[in-house]
Amino acid sequence: MIDLYVYYKVRAHDAAALAPRVRAMQAALAAEHRVSVQLKCRPQAADGLQTWMEVYPGAPEAFAVSLEQAAAAAGFDALIQGPRRAEIFVDLAVDLNLEPTPCA
Repeated sequence: MIDLYVYYKVRAHDAAALAPRVRAMQAALAAEHRVSVQLKCRPQAADGLQTWMEVYPGAPEAFAVSLEQAAAAAGFDALIQGPRRAEIFVDLAVDLNLEPTPCA
């Protein structure tokens, strides 16, 4: 299982049009893949841009492909500024018999 974080910039004047599309996509993905979904944003905009983040905790590893296909089909590109960036995180496993592995 992975925790998938996808962030991108949204022009403030496009936020009202984008939000229902993202929520609809997330609802469909939650139903189809049985994943938890969250939609977040930074508290302030900068230069007319908001930063949004979709969060999918505990998703299967193959989910990232399905998510990108769903986002492309939803036509988000016209309503966001720049690319959608995805980051994958996993739980940090602690094994006292192994040398610690730095995250980065």
